Amino acid sequence: MGIKDLSAFASRDVFLDYDFEEVTYRWDHRTRTVFVKFYGAAESDRPVPADNRLYNDAILYGREISKEEYEKGFDRR
Repeated sequence: MGIKDLSAFASRDVFLDYDFEEVTYRWDHRTRTVFVKFYGAAESDRPVPADNRLYNDAILYGREISKEEYEKGFDRR
């Protein structure tokens, strides 16, 4: 899995799901910031560093999801 075309991060917002860790991420391409939302929780108020290990694992091993899926969230298993 993982995100194959990293150029997407330069041109649009990207929403990621990494179900192995029950976490989703939102990349805001205008402000170049990352936000995290764990399953069953609200989005964090503070941005996550782009070099965060879990975020980078989501890029490598997660999947891209829609904005609607991100906003709705996922239930904890």
